[in-house]
Amino acid sequence: MPRIVTYNVHRCVGNDRRLDVARVAAVLAALKPDIVALQELDVGRRRTNFVDQAHQIAERLQMAWHFHAALQVAEERYGDAILTCYPERVVKAGSLPGYERMRQLEPRGALWVEVEIGGRPVQIINTHLGLVPREQQIQAAQLAGPAWLGHDDCRDPAILLGDFNATAASLVYRTLTARLQPARRLARTKNPTSTFPSPLPVLRIDHLFVSPGVTVQDVFAPFDPLTRVASDHLPLVMDFELS
Repeated sequence: MPRIVTYNVHRCVGNDRRLDVARVAAVLAALKPDIVALQELDVGRRRTNFVDQAHQIAERLQMAWHFHAALQVAEERYGDAILTCYPERVVKAGSLPGYERMRQLEPRGALWVEVEIGGRPVQIINTHLGLVPREQQIQAAQLAGPAWLGHDDCRDPAILLGDFNATAASLVYRTLTARLQPARRLARTKNPTSTFPSPLPVLRIDHLFVSPGVTVQDVFAPFDPLTRVASDHLPLVMDFELS
């Protein structure tokens, strides 16, 4: 049964303020995922010792990886990645619109990779939305529109996942669930899925949304001594089948 994980890794700096890429990779290795969507990765940045975090994590997991920089200044990059052990290809990587009245906000983006599971193409879109509600709404509308989920190439089965910085009570959530089903509601067992903040998770702001053709078996946020310290978010895990 395939397993997919979304994880905001906080540039691999844990709640103990220690930079430790290997620790983040260990969290993921223990989960034995087939597909991983990561947010808040540093690549070649001074503040994290110029390491390519996407490459290092993928190498430790023995996975292929694709990285998209939402922010780039000279050689320093910051953004999101998709890692997988399945045959894969990048379909699209791009920026999401910001809020014109607040141009100083951090740029945001999305990454779309097609993976092949048992001979079937599956569309995986990873994103990290902004912090301001109006900004989030603009970005969610873009994702739900013809450039991403509504694109002719985004055929079922499809999975949208990432850090949305928004709860199930938000307009963002309603915008996305108008197109896809929230995986948490479809899971056969009801496990804790709050992911933030990791030492005492009370907010569900990391989400998985699925199209028809994806049968959700389980969704959970692993809460243990390692996940509580490795990042400020817990990973969110989904086991699924293709129907």
